Amino acid sequence: MSDSLTAQAYNYLANGNYNDAQNLYEQIISDEPQIRSNYWYLGLCFLLQGQEEEAQMTWMSGMEEYDINYDFTQVEQWIEELSQVLDVEALRQEELQNYQFSWVIRQHLREINSNQINNLLKLILLSIEIDNFNIEELSNFGLLELIGSSNDQNIDISLLLMLLAKILELEPTNELSLQFTSLCSNYYISNPNDFINVVKPNILSVGFGLNEFTVAENMTKICLELQPQNLELLSILAAFFRRNLNHIECIETANLYLSLSHDLPNKIIATHIILESLMAVGENWKEIFAVAENQLILLNRLIQLNPNYIDPIVTSNLFNCTFFLAYLKDTPQFNHLIQNQVNSLYQANARQNSKQLLAKYPKDNLINNRKLSNKKIKIGYLSTYLRRHSVGWLARWIFHYHDSERFLVHAYHVTLSGKETDSIQGQIAYYSDKTYYLDGNLELVFNQICQDEIDILIDLDSVTVGFTCEVMALKPAPIQVTWLGSDASGIPAIDYFIADPYVLPKNADDYYSEKIWRLPNTYIAVDGFEVSIPTLSREQLSIPDDAVTYLCTQSGYKRNPDIIHLQMQIIRSVPNGYFLIKQWGVPEEIKTFFIKIAEQNGVSTDRLRFLPLADSEAEHRANLAIADVVLDTYPYNGATTTMETLWMCIPMVTRVGEQFAARNSYTMMMNAGITEGIAWSDREYIDWGVRFGTDESLRKQVFWKLRESRKTAPLWNTKQFTRDMESAYKEMWEIYLQ
Repeated sequence: MSDSLTAQAYNYLANGNYNDAQNLYEQIISDEPQIRSNYWYLGLCFLLQGQEEEAQMTWMSGMEEYDINYDFTQVEQWIEELSQVLDVEALRQEELQNYQFSWVIRQHLREINSNQINNLLKLILLSIEIDNFNIEELSNFGLLELIGSSNDQNIDISLLLMLLAKILELEPTNELSLQFTSLCSNYYISNPNDFINVVKPNILSVGFGLNEFTVAENMTKICLELQPQNLELLSILAAFFRRNLNHIECIETANLYLSLSHDLPNKIIATHIILESLMAVGENWKEIFAVAENQLILLNRLIQLNPNYIDPIVTSNLFNCTFFLAYLKDTPQFNHLIQNQVNSLYQANARQNSKQLLAKYPKDNLINNRKLSNKKIKIGYLSTYLRRHSVGWLARWIFHYHDSERFLVHAYHVTLSGKETDSIQGQIAYYSDKTYYLDGNLELVFNQICQDEIDILIDLDSVTVGFTCEVMALKPAPIQVTWLGSDASGIPAIDYFIADPYVLPKNADDYYSEKIWRLPNTYIAVDGFEVSIPTLSREQLSIPDDAVTYLCTQSGYKRNPDIIHLQMQIIRSVPNGYFLIKQWGVPEEIKTFFIKIAEQNGVSTDRLRFLPLADSEAEHRANLAIADVVLDTYPYNGATTTMETLWMCIPMVTRVGEQFAARNSYTMMMNAGITEGIAWSDREYIDWGVRFGTDESLRKQVFWKLRESRKTAPLWNTKQFTRDMESAYKEMWEIYLQ
């Protein structure tokens, strides 16, 4: 009879009839008080009815001993029995999705047995599920201490990994998250891939999405302790070191990566990282040229080898490995020959690696014969930089002025944070018909573009970002265009490259794989820039009031020593000239670099001033006002910095070359109505620099011309520029339909 009553009581409990179960368990205990398990279930009935104090009293009474032969060790067995009952019920409630009940039960189980690691793991997971999680629980519940000191092989490592993934998603940058990650890694020595596959997405999100480079570095190091020769992790760590301006560590890590690489693609990526860091510092150009020469040898070997298969992860990182060419020599025919061959090879591998993905959207399905007059053209803009970045500052205006009667505009932000993070993104989202914040998942981005049936897809990153190159290589849209970025990419899947009458020479069609589409005036325009209050003054820098101040704002990549020598000759020729240099990179190395060239050209170091970086873009623009003349770089000109200089009405000297990167300032000055300062040779560059320094009236004349240009010049007329772009899109679409 007792067994049947016990079964009936549990049946009541299992069906949620807690009051009936309680009454029956009380009756059973009255008849047979010596059976301890009934106390555990009676207390559970109280607990599930919210009577926590009664539950605890019931469990305590079940542990009282009435036998004169009482054995205190028996209590441990009863605690274990009660723990099992609570654990089973917590699991049952969780299966019923009664997460709050399960959480309450596990809280009491923690109080009864605080050293049960698996219960603590489940408890914190439930806290997350019911939105009641506090990262401090890792410490307060003693979980960190238990994981760090326990040799318990019964720990559920799959549960541990599940909790780690959740915590990294919710608190990716918290110090406790880092500590928890480090402790968890000890349990995955025999199966490190499971651990790394969970931690790596967080590393990428924290580093490349949130720009928390130090946190990302530490997370990557934890993974590398498990797999010290993991090439992908070494490349990621080196990238974080570079972005965190730890260039020595970056180069050391990349050299280790290079030494462990046994195939050409990985050697090329490792060399690319080394070269990028050396150029960011911009001090040791002898080594830069040597590493660049070796990179060219590696690239040519790869072209000759023409491999049929390159690992998918490696392929994405290869697209921008020719970036350095334009910074070293103004030889566009040679540069584009290499770039076109290399990126054609990479495209073939990218498409081979994505055969299943491409099969979902056969090329024939992309051909759309809808009449142009019956539909709006769907425009998609793809970039990792549609935010507070040069691309974002320049591209935002076209979103503002697009004709909503003729075009549907989609913005594809590739952002590892997966959400809007700044004001520029907000502006672009406001003026777009659809906006997506997509992580760096190739299939996700490709599918979204295809599903949206984009007619014309515009890549804003070009060779500056490998991921967007890979997306474009798969050709998710029937017409694909490159605009902004850093020159054309040479990817065969790109149909057009947006230019203008000035930014490319007439013979550029001979060596571009894309068709060059020249807009009638300018390939870029803005309505202006936000400007704040200056934080620099001549007095702060100990510069006399009657001095002529020259400024170079460019980063280390663009500080080719040949152009710095020309700049020093200008300073030497202007008796009261001072040279102001933005300190991009490592301050001491920058100073050493410029002082050495100054001394070689007979310029006193007293006439050099090294400026700190501004806290914001608006402050940087305001501080430009300290300059009388801005000296541009060559063979890689300024772009956004040139537009900011012209907007602030400051005279500028630029050296015009043959390649796109060497003609940016030229086209911008022409489209601002300024020819003063445009030099076609090294001699003219020096002459213009000296003229501006010795002729105050010339500087004032250019200042007022630039001031007036704001009213009518193409460079400042984004509405007309957008109409020109739209006319190009319309004509591209008509050509496609024909």
